[in-house]
This record gives sequence, structure tokens and C-alpha cells, in this order.
Amino acid sequence: MNQEERIIPASELIINADGSAFHIHLRPDQLRDKIIMVGDPGRVDMVASYFDEIDYDVQSREFHAIAGKYKGKELMCISHGIGSDNIEIVVTELDALANIDFETRKVKPEHRTLELVRVGTSGSLQEDIHIGDFVMAKKGTGTDGIINYYADRTKICDLAFEEALMLHTGWDRTWAAPYTVDADPELISRIGRDDMIAGCTISAVGFYAPQGRMVRLQLADPELNEKIESFNFQGLRVTNFEMESGCLQGMAKMLGHKAMTVCCIIAERRVTKANTDYKPSVKRLIETVLDRI
Repeated sequence: MNQEERIIPASELIINADGSAFHIHLRPDQLRDKIIMVGDPGRVDMVASYFDEIDYDVQSREFHAIAGKYKGKELMCISHGIGSDNIEIVVTELDALANIDFETRKVKPEHRTLELVRVGTSGSLQEDIHIGDFVMAKKGTGTDGIINYYADRTKICDLAFEEALMLHTGWDRTWAAPYTVDADPELISRIGRDDMIAGCTISAVGFYAPQGRMVRLQLADPELNEKIESFNFQGLRVTNFEMESGCLQGMAKMLGHKAMTVCCIIAERRVTKANTDYKPSVKRLIETVLDRI
């Protein structure tokens, strides 16, 4: 069946009684084309504090959205919580607001493209990337497996990168197969520029063992981080760990949107340093993204 003819069942796209998307509680008329995404619901207020005017403020669970204007630009900021599972929900529902008619439950004939820029925090994996640096995910590698559940994932992924990474690390076949997706090149050039470090960001499926942290439980592969750090693919190295960029860039690419992730480094994994007072650096990154989005 043609996608535009299919009526999406109520059980597959849940719409609230007020006409809003099930999880994020936004209506189609509240959507903006330029969207800043953050993990922490509280950080939405930080972003919105720069807005010249505010149109709405909506919060549901960990999903907090504020829309307004910044220097004449209409935009919104939404929180996605922690992890790729949450990013999948947010991107799917933002796309539904843009490209599905909530009355007929059919795909709209004209596609609407969104700009999705995630501003996050991260730990560096290289000795020359330090606390306070800004790193952009030219490629995002997800280890959560979410993109693997979608048809045609091979069409949007860098298969050669994935195979080389698995071979270099001796990837455990009981783990989800990693997937790697490029960020939108136009966003990278417009927002990233030359004052941000470009590399591949690994989106781990968890915060502790999947990122090589050991508290009480032993690691299945204690040398995995060292293997990842030493990996180099056609001059591109793995710069940092976080938990969302791979899925964000994968979902956006499959759905026809533009996406990228830029993170402020708050920990240096190689030398076991961390900075919990990172708000000033994050504010500087937010200001940079607001001016360039």
C-alpha cells in the first residue's frame, strides 16, 4: 500500500484527546521547523531564557517543550530525557506533527523538513580533547540497536565504518550490532564550523558498563574503550561517548529531516577527570547554537 493511502491505526500513533501527540503532548500547530534538543528538562528553561518572546511552555513526563522567537527566528527547544529509546519517541512524534494529518491519520502529500540540533554533554575518549571543548558528531554510532528494527537501515548507514569498527574491537556478537549514520552536512558546516572538533560520537546503550565504567559489576570486555579509542576510519576517530546522537541522526535521515549533535565535554575518560560545574560551558554552547541555527 502507498504510504499516503495508509490510515495509521490509533494503536500505532496515539493521539491525545486534545489533539496532541501521546508522549510529548504537542499539537501540530505548536511545531516549529528549527528545534534544539536537550536531555535535561531543566535545560529547556536555560535555552528559553535567551528567547525574546515565548509562545508556549508544555511539559509531560521528561518531555519539556518551550517555543518562541530568538533574534527574529521562530524555534523551539524540547527535552528528550536520557537514552536512544527516548530519542526514538521524540523524533517519531515530532515527525508525526509535521507529516501526518491528525484528522485523517494519513501521511501528508507534501513533506515538511525539520532541523534537529541536539545540544548535550559528553565524555571525551582522546587525550587532546579536554573539558570545555565542543565536539560535533560528524558520524553517530549507536550501540542500542534501535535503527536495526527499521526497514532499509542499510540505505542510510555507513556499512564500511560499522564493519571496520566491529572487526577492530572484536565486537561481541551477543551485543546489538552497531549502526553509523552521518550528520546532515549542511548543519555541520553552518553550526559546527571550525571552532568545534569533528569526529565520530559513540552513542552507548547505557551509562555505566556500556561506556566502560565499572562500579561493582565486572565488564564483559575491560579493554573495549581502549579499542574504541584507537580506532581510526579513513582519518576519522571516535571522539566521545554519549547516549543519543546515533539514533537521532538515524531516525532523522530515514524520515527526511536534518539532524546533528554537538556536545560540551565534561569528562576526560583517558585521564579519569570530570567536571560537575559545567553550566557556564553549556551556556556558551547554547548561545553558539542559537546564533547559528
